Amino acid sequence: MEATKLYLVRHGETEWNAGGRFQGHSDVPLSNFGRQQAERLALSLKQTKIDAFYSSDLSRAMETAQIIVKEHGTQVNYLPDLREINFGVWEGLTYDQISQNYGNLSVQWRSNPLDTQIPHGEKLQDLAERCQRAINEIINQHAGENVLVASHGGVIRVIVANALGFDLNHFWKLRLDNVSLTVLEYYGQQKAILELFNDTCHLK
Repeated sequence: MEATKLYLVRHGETEWNAGGRFQGHSDVPLSNFGRQQAERLALSLKQTKIDAFYSSDLSRAMETAQIIVKEHGTQVNYLPDLREINFGVWEGLTYDQISQNYGNLSVQWRSNPLDTQIPHGEKLQDLAERCQRAINEIINQHAGENVLVASHGGVIRVIVANALGFDLNHFWKLRLDNVSLTVLEYYGQQKAILELFNDTCHLK
């Protein structure tokens, strides 16, 4: 069986990234620095054969994908299921602010995010289910092809953890930098091989 290769790209840096603020579903645009990061990745991938492009419908991921796709003369498909986790009332806050204002809940989130309900937000289980739905849809439509997916840190961590059979309660242990490149080869929906993780060589 020929592999479907997914090029998973975390979006470029935003002002909220730089300030350590949780973004979630908040539609925060790329900063000028984030756009420069995306341009560097676009140049690095210019000679890579990519058959289809997908993105979250949040602007920071959309713009990252749009910058990369310019080098390939095609269009980007947008999937809401590829959005970052909805952090509800935590969006716009820093890690320290969340720890101070939501002490017990923040501890519970760190130890058991799969089942922890963020007020007006999602559980990690919700994110995992819609991420897998999106990945299955992409694999079904592009069997044996190379597909670039521009998304978010939490989304890509969950996709990788699911592919490798990791306990999703430990997904935060996977470091994922802005405009990093992660590559997974899928042989159907059930078998995947991690080829590359959190590569940022194009930024050096």
